[in-house]
Amino acid sequence: MDDRTPQPLDRYAPETALTRLIRIPVRIVVLVVVLPVRMVWDLLAAGWYAVDRTVLPPLRRALEASVGALGRGLEWLFASVGRVLGWLIAALVLIPLRWLYTSVLTPLGHGLRWIATTLLAPAARGLGTGLAWLFTKAGQGAAWLFTVLVVAPAVGLWRYVLVPVARYGVAVPLVWLYGAVLTPVGRGTDWVLGKVWDAAAWIVGGVGRGVAWVLGGVGRGLAWVLGGLWQGLAAVGRGVWIAVVWLVMTLLVAPASWTYRRILTPVGREIAEAARVAWRIAGYLSRAVGRGIAWLARHLIGVPAAWVYRTVCTPVGHLVRDALWAPARRAAAEAGRAARSALATARETVRQARRDAWRALVGGAGGARSGEPRGVPARTLGSTTTVPSAVQASETSLLGEKLVKRG
Repeated sequence: MDDRTPQPLDRYAPETALTRLIRIPVRIVVLVVVLPVRMVWDLLAAGWYAVDRTVLPPLRRALEASVGALGRGLEWLFASVGRVLGWLIAALVLIPLRWLYTSVLTPLGHGLRWIATTLLAPAARGLGTGLAWLFTKAGQGAAWLFTVLVVAPAVGLWRYVLVPVARYGVAVPLVWLYGAVLTPVGRGTDWVLGKVWDAAAWIVGGVGRGVAWVLGGVGRGLAWVLGGLWQGLAAVGRGVWIAVVWLVMTLLVAPASWTYRRILTPVGREIAEAARVAWRIAGYLSRAVGRGIAWLARHLIGVPAAWVYRTVCTPVGHLVRDALWAPARRAAAEAGRAARSALATARETVRQARRDAWRALVGGAGGARSGEPRGVPARTLGSTTTVPSAVQASETSLLGEKLVKRG
């Protein structure tokens, strides 16, 4: 097919005249709208990243430390309260209850059990046996009296008086009356009523059939009239419905469908695509602006601050450390050592004076008071371990003594 032959335009294709017409303006407008939003979003993301790296970890550690300290404090408090409550319950409730159980209730229970098993149980068994025998005999006498005074006369009255009177005075006459009088009368009445019912049924049936024939004719006429009227109304309704549907489809649905396919769909598609492209371009621009701000901050703040730190603060710090802090620390250390030495000397002097005073008052070294500080204990030979009961070694060695003896 020749490429110069004009092709039919597909109105559903994305590349239509309307889309090509509104693409660039829509993208420019959307970029102008989206760029501040993207920059604010990137700024918030950078701020959140900085906060997450610098603020949240110390805050989390401080919160964990605070919660841990609070938990340990509450644990110690609850443990102390529990111990105090346990001691109070044991001292005020459990120990008195145990003493009451072991000293009062147990002997009382044993005494009551002995009384119940030794005294009350035999008396109860004897009393129960006597009462059972008495009630048995009384029941037997009462049953004999009831039989003689009530049951025997009632049986005689029923058997010899009531049964003959009921049978021969009531039942036999009633049976004869039913068979000889009531049965013939009932049969005659039934025959007369049957004939009357048949005549009434024939008359009512004839009247009912006549009325049914008349009402059937009237009903068929009304049904024919109403059927024709309903068919006419149905035809009118179908015509009105077809006209309304045609008007709605022509005046509303077709323009709305055309507007949706030819205007709203391309415009919406272009707006969505423009928003996607604008968001990507705004990201590039925001990243470039951020890098520019970072470069300016580095060269206007970071580099001068680093130069000041290296050139000014570091030499000043070294000077302060070497000229002021180190001599002051050495002087403080020397003063501390001198003070500790003076305190140790004063403490030993006081101890020696107290020991000499005690010896002067008591007399002799053997009367030393227990608990008084003694001298430096002797050391064992060949070891640096101090043993209080060991004898101090001589200044000369054992090898020197052997050589002297041999000589």
